[in-house]
Amino acid sequence: MTINHLTHIPAPDGVHPAVPYTHVVTGAGRWVAVSGQIALDEEGRLVGPGDPLAQARRVFLNLERCLAAAGATFDDVVRLTYYMADIAHLKEVAVARGEVMDPARLPASSAFQVVSLVSPEFLMEIEVDAIVPADRELPEPR
Repeated sequence: MTINHLTHIPAPDGVHPAVPYTHVVTGAGRWVAVSGQIALDEEGRLVGPGDPLAQARRVFLNLERCLAAAGATFDDVVRLTYYMADIAHLKEVAVARGEVMDPARLPASSAFQVVSLVSPEFLMEIEVDAIVPADRELPEPR
């Protein structure tokens, strides 16, 4: 399925269909890599101690702001990578993702349960790669 500048290929020949992600996403334009985000607010305070949904929502808010700084949106995301202290939190991550991303156009994804993140109070870290159209204007630097 081609929408805008990205093509989503959910089931390449000979590969079981992907749910809830897309196996292959291609695009033409400017690549944007966003470092893994954790549940910190603007002041560096942890959001949602012990609450995976609150942390996931904050992480996606941080991702949204990082993407915007590069002139991108969640519609431009081609890959999500999840690192979680407990893979069971993937359910809450999916809820938060569903609040900001179109479920019909999910990016390629990988999820990992890790021994530890940067600090034990963080339940997850999520990073994204995006492709924006080459002719899209970059926002003014702040």
